[in-house]
Amino acid sequence: MLRHIAILGSTGSIGTQALEVIAAHPDKFIVEVLTAQRNADLLIEQAKKFQPNVVVIGDESRYSEVKEALAQEPIKVFAGEKSLAEVVTMESIHIVLTALVGYAGLIPTMRAIQAGKHIALANKETLVVAGDLVSQAARDHRVDILPVDSEHSAIFQCLAGEMDQKIEKIILTASGGPFRGKKREDLSKVTKAQALKHPNWSMGAKITIDSASMMNKGLEVIEAKWLFDLSPDQIEVIVHPQSIIHSLVQFEDGSIKAQLGLPDMKLPIQYALAYPHRIALETPRFSFTQYPSLTFEEPDPVTFRNLALAYEALKKGGNMACILNAANEVVVEAFLQDRVGFLEMSDLIEKSMQSLPFLAEPTLEDYMETDQETRKFVQNLL
Repeated sequence: MLRHIAILGSTGSIGTQALEVIAAHPDKFIVEVLTAQRNADLLIEQAKKFQPNVVVIGDESRYSEVKEALAQEPIKVFAGEKSLAEVVTMESIHIVLTALVGYAGLIPTMRAIQAGKHIALANKETLVVAGDLVSQAARDHRVDILPVDSEHSAIFQCLAGEMDQKIEKIILTASGGPFRGKKREDLSKVTKAQALKHPNWSMGAKITIDSASMMNKGLEVIEAKWLFDLSPDQIEVIVHPQSIIHSLVQFEDGSIKAQLGLPDMKLPIQYALAYPHRIALETPRFSFTQYPSLTFEEPDPVTFRNLALAYEALKKGGNMACILNAANEVVVEAFLQDRVGFLEMSDLIEKSMQSLPFLAEPTLEDYMETDQETRKFVQNLL
């Protein structure tokens, strides 16, 4: 049966690669919905090629441009956040790929779950911000949350056929980013150009900066807790510079399973969209002879404090991870605008976690209010 796919964030790194996967398998996937925030030109190009039922441009000022460009096509055009949250409930959709950046993915993902849509999750912030509510909603509506992050996809693949087995711990691998091995004095004057040069992966600006600061790995630790129902002490991070082993699972008998492959996001994207089936993927294959040495190092949470802050937020629970995430989104944007230094980002995140009201059992409305309060607080500090 053809799977009808909605891609939220189709013009970003994950979205464009997902469309490549879909184009390679027209007998298995149909594009039902495409959305973008501001990149109207690429959204128009994608819509003409894939002929979705609906497109949504988040930036309402670009609506007329998209509407006019697609006037001769049998495609409905909408704009704005409300439209984004509404289209995911369309009866024709089987899977929603949430590839939005940051907190923006929470509400449409929740709406899709409530409408009974399976989720291919590339937006880790959804579970970071409100993992308790999202996980409960998925259980209530019998919806699968299929991870697209390469690390969580690796864990998910390692657990295939092992769901009833007791996990001792999982090990998330980290490349170490462009500043692996550096100390605090080395990072005091790094530029955004340096931080945007990831050694192994090609990603959007926000996630690339998060990788450089180790916040990306911290967010993945929190996401893993909710995806796999783990405690913080069951989640370990190890630096693996080659990015060949994407993550590992250790079971109670001491056995460890790992998922390996060359760095390529098409594999976890395709695995989520086609699950539980594996289908052909035309990409270069890993060869052990080309990588005779795979190395591993302990992370440095003193230099890269964001990893420690993420563990702290996870252990605290409540709305603390929401504060962490909102503060991080603001400081990363400020760093990309040359308004704050690389090391200062962690200072502002920590101050937010220490200063803003803690709620032990927040509602969705509480999470939304916490997100807004945190953003205002950090902007004032800036």
